[in-house]
Amino acid sequence: MPAIKENNNTWSANFYYDTWTGERKRKYKRGFETKKEALEWEREFLRKGTSSPEMKLNSLVALYMEDMSTRLKASTIENKKAMINTKLLPILGDMQVDQIKPTTIRKWQNGIINQGYAKTYLKTINNQGYAKTYLKTINNQVTAIFNYAVKYYDLKENPCHKAGSMGKKKADSMDFYTTEEFKTVIEKVHKPHIKMGLEILYWTGMRIGELLALTLNDIDFESKTITINKSYQRIAKEDHITEPKTPKSNRVVLIPEFLCNEIQEYIKSLYEISADERLFPFVRSLFNHELKAAANKADIKIIRLHDLRHSHASLLIELGFSPLIIAERLGHENIETTLETYSHLYPNKQAELIEKLELLRK
Repeated sequence: MPAIKENNNTWSANFYYDTWTGERKRKYKRGFETKKEALEWEREFLRKGTSSPEMKLNSLVALYMEDMSTRLKASTIENKKAMINTKLLPILGDMQVDQIKPTTIRKWQNGIINQGYAKTYLKTINNQGYAKTYLKTINNQVTAIFNYAVKYYDLKENPCHKAGSMGKKKADSMDFYTTEEFKTVIEKVHKPHIKMGLEILYWTGMRIGELLALTLNDIDFESKTITINKSYQRIAKEDHITEPKTPKSNRVVLIPEFLCNEIQEYIKSLYEISADERLFPFVRSLFNHELKAAANKADIKIIRLHDLRHSHASLLIELGFSPLIIAERLGHENIETTLETYSHLYPNKQAELIEKLELLRK
């Protein structure tokens, strides 16, 4: 059917289409300012329904997210949406998928790299734009969407492959606090719940989502252990308790006696808390804000909240513990993850190795 002009001088799209089951249905949508807009919306709807690569990127992303939402955790989907909706769709969303070429992707990449220098909320600590690992993550997300179009929507090739990647899988350097730096910063934290949370993050290496999901049931003061078996996520302004990041993230972490005592004192300050109630009923942004404020007061470098996890790993390496022990404590899925992330922190002992071999030969 053609576009229809309504009594209020707006236009509506009014047409029939066949569903994937062969059922004939009518589609009606009003509120378009012009006839052209109404007809374009009809064409886009039909392209989307017939799996045509001529659909706009906005439509492809909607299909991709709908499909992936049944296969990925809600928090993962939300992270994907946030990244794509702010970094990709405002720039390329209205383009036809089959018209996006490697040169288009290359220009988009350059724009994102330059954009990182103009933004403030996602800058790296040294104000050098988006972190290279973040750029890599963005690029991976976009590549996955075009791979999806190749596999299911007859796109001939993924333009991201010829365009090449941006960013790096691993950071050139890693921000972390030494024990002395952490002690200096934590002295500037005066809110008990924030101080206790940061202490647990630093001395256990757990993830912030794991901390925010902790309950009294998870802590055994007799054996001095914390059981990690869930994670907290804030999704669409609602609290969600989910499974940990990976199966190996389910773990039991031993804690030093001083930390055990501090947690006990903290719990005493909580008013009639139940055994299954969250010990830290807050969101991660609060901890991020307080950590940054404390670092500024202490005149110590600012690091991300997640870098407290790196700080714990660095501490364990300094104390001489093996990658296997660190992998178990951090809940890495395999030891390769630990080695890839922290191998550069291990001291080079080649000279010491040769010296010991020489002694064996004598």
